[in-house]
Amino acid sequence: GLVHLPLVLPPVVTGYLLLLTFGRRGWVGQWLDQWFGIVFAFRWTGAVLAAAVMAFPLMVRAIRLSVEAVDPRLEQAAGTLGASGPWVWATVTLPLILPGVISGALFAFVTSFDEVVAVLFIAGPDQQTIPRQMWNGIREQISPAILAVATLLVIFWTALLTTVEILSRH
Repeated sequence: GLVHLPLVLPPVVTGYLLLLTFGRRGWVGQWLDQWFGIVFAFRWTGAVLAAAVMAFPLMVRAIRLSVEAVDPRLEQAAGTLGASGPWVWATVTLPLILPGVISGALFAFVTSFDEVVAVLFIAGPDQQTIPRQMWNGIREQISPAILAVATLLVIFWTALLTTVEILSRH
């Protein structure tokens, strides 16, 4: 559920949570800035981080489908011929899933650029959507209300994604 959360949360919620976590005063961002001089907030590095987080679920999904498609009998056969677990993974499993890994990475990379542009073109800059209201709240520094909405959305979508995942396994 957590891996797929950026796919269903409004992008502004994901961005806000990234800002809380990786901003200069965030628990990870403060540490990275203090120890390594790495700053994400309002820099190109933050844009890269946000694009990666938004695209990560797409890559994971493609890789997961590739891993599930591997016939376990091939791995078992390699094991019966004396190959160790890591060797089986490197010589049997990895070559079989490599097309899924590559296509997932490429798909995620390409789609990571489309998030903001698509929303602006479809909804228009003046529409009052939940993401727009959150953005306005962030600009006006109304943190408790924004955090409450973001928390509710995370709880709702995590529960929904977990339910879908459980149902899909049956």
